[in-house]
Amino acid sequence: MVSPVSPPHAVKTVSDGGLPVESSALQAKHDGGVTFRVVLLCLALAVFFGYVIPIIDVRLSNTFLGAQHLPPGAVGVLLVLVLVLNPLLRLLSRKPGTFLGGFTRNEALTVYISCLFSCIVPGHGAENFVLPNLIAPFYFATRENKWLDFLEPYLQPWLTPALWADKTGKYGPLGRDVVENWYIGGGTQIPWGAWLVPMMAWGVLCLLLYIMLACFSVMLRAQWAEHEALAFPLLRLPLELTEDLDREDKYGVFGRFFRNPLTWIGFSIAVFIQGLNGLNFYFPDVPKFPTDVNTGPMLSEAPWNQIGWVPIQIYPIAIGIAYLLTSEVGFSLWFFYFFIKFQHVAAYYMGWMPSSLPASIGSGGSSGKIFTGYQVVGASIAYALLVMWIGRAHYRHILKRAFGRAPKGDGERSEMMSYPAAFWGFVVSAFLILAWCVAAGIRLDVAIAMWVLYMVMAIGLTRVLAEGGMLYIGNSWYPLATIAQLTNAGTGTWLAPATVVPATLVQAGFMTDLRGFLLPSFVHSFKLAHDRGISRRPLLILIAAVTLITFVMGFWMRVRMGYENSGLTFHTWFAKSGAQFPGKFSKQISEGVPDVSWMNWGWMGFGAGLTYLMMLARARLMWFPIHPMGYLVCLTYPMTTLWFSIFVGWLCKVLITRFGGNDTYRKTTPLFLGITLGDVFMMLLWLIIDGWQGRTSHYLVPT
Repeated sequence: MVSPVSPPHAVKTVSDGGLPVESSALQAKHDGGVTFRVVLLCLALAVFFGYVIPIIDVRLSNTFLGAQHLPPGAVGVLLVLVLVLNPLLRLLSRKPGTFLGGFTRNEALTVYISCLFSCIVPGHGAENFVLPNLIAPFYFATRENKWLDFLEPYLQPWLTPALWADKTGKYGPLGRDVVENWYIGGGTQIPWGAWLVPMMAWGVLCLLLYIMLACFSVMLRAQWAEHEALAFPLLRLPLELTEDLDREDKYGVFGRFFRNPLTWIGFSIAVFIQGLNGLNFYFPDVPKFPTDVNTGPMLSEAPWNQIGWVPIQIYPIAIGIAYLLTSEVGFSLWFFYFFIKFQHVAAYYMGWMPSSLPASIGSGGSSGKIFTGYQVVGASIAYALLVMWIGRAHYRHILKRAFGRAPKGDGERSEMMSYPAAFWGFVVSAFLILAWCVAAGIRLDVAIAMWVLYMVMAIGLTRVLAEGGMLYIGNSWYPLATIAQLTNAGTGTWLAPATVVPATLVQAGFMTDLRGFLLPSFVHSFKLAHDRGISRRPLLILIAAVTLITFVMGFWMRVRMGYENSGLTFHTWFAKSGAQFPGKFSKQISEGVPDVSWMNWGWMGFGAGLTYLMMLARARLMWFPIHPMGYLVCLTYPMTTLWFSIFVGWLCKVLITRFGGNDTYRKTTPLFLGITLGDVFMMLLWLIIDGWQGRTSHYLVPT
């Protein structure tokens, strides 16, 4: 019971008989969070992750420490800090002459925020594909595929070490040594002279992109977090883990979350499943807990063979997160997955056999058809426009602030930077990105179209994470490929080879696999920092520092590991299949695009129109149960691998809420957070064991 006259942070403990027996005050520790010891720890962790993650992701091909927006590495750091380091520091601080206390909640969350960048920047996905894309097309070029005929004449030498090494703009003997020695390995000397200029050039583009996304996140935060009050389910676990760090009573050592029996029941479920399967990985005689069903034989006959790959896979961490979603969001994610699939069945019954999306054109690794693929493109464009339109009053205010036509509001004082600084930072960085692309040989109008479509994808996918809490995210269409199938490409068209080839390198490095792009990290971090009152400017500087450290180390490690070990032994998608994209795409586009038709425009309009109608229904009809965000990701690889786990989490929530009510749902939430935590714990445990034993290709997350 809280007395009306008690201080805001005062609570009273009630005995079994209902009488107050003690009173303990909670310290109001809304400190800035960015203390000297936190900065040192975050910088050390940046160096550690920048070194370790490329080894795990690329060379060993084991469970990713990053590559998702609830990074196991970041959660692991938080666990060590809360359960090991903090109790130890509190114990030592009680000894005479010792003044080093435990980390406050804001300090712990600042460390977590920094890890959202130091785990994701050097990890699998997004900008890390720049490096192999610069050399793989040259290594895998043959007389038969004739990739060099499309690459060499249209690439500036400073774009790739394969051309820069010989200083002639041609792929000569020095360039061949640079490329082949990276793939063959064997401890050859690293030709840094050939790599330095291309790495610096692409590094500038990456850092400009990070600045643009950071500024854009500042403009998004208030609209998404306050005006629309999005759920941000991926922040729930770190907030629960640190909930009682600022308490001075017994809960300050191990908080209420860790004292809840349901937490440990959920934790034990995940540990049992992943522990048994991990033992089976090492000792095949140990029985395996079934977490996947091969549906291929069940779907081998017409018409069910039209729907493609439909795996049934269980990921405990995804089930735990899905339980936190609103029922309509959880339902919509898996509903649209089958909404698209059954369109393929309907097309078969109508006698229509539409073409599939070629992997190098824009399927994103999914089994989509052209007519469903362009529905998703239209849905993505419409959703991004509607999201921005909903916040038009807020963005209009930012525009007025940028031109000095509106006063500074109270809310702006708590942002990472002022609205004018964010607006002009976004504009200038976007302008410099376009200038970089023009210098690389991309025509300005094509560069604008590419980056506008990139922002469309980034807004939609970040919104899915902010509301839908998917474990990881990805895109099913590529900007340049979409433009090509809408307008055609090749000699004499808008997308001529001189523009397509350098544009393909940019697309392959930044827009082909958005699993690890940084806009969600910025949005989550700025939301967390604002709500907790963490010091803005010091945190922004810290984020910049850890991002720069891990970015440089990630590039350096990937170059070094190739020459020391062999790129041919690396993660297949990173070094071989995915890295050949520029060569395949350049040739296909330059020779003309298949299936260019006005129907593509029609299906894109259908997807946009359906998305608009769903958004309109959600605004007018309180009972409308479908959220269009599921439409955006229905063809992606993440949705293909996670749909069943999301379905299980949604079903558990629906049943518990239906038969137990909202109170029961709240009480059982620690059970599912415990499942999430147990799965992360086992990822970290098996990573340590795998590193010790030298085992590879042991995954506890989709890859």
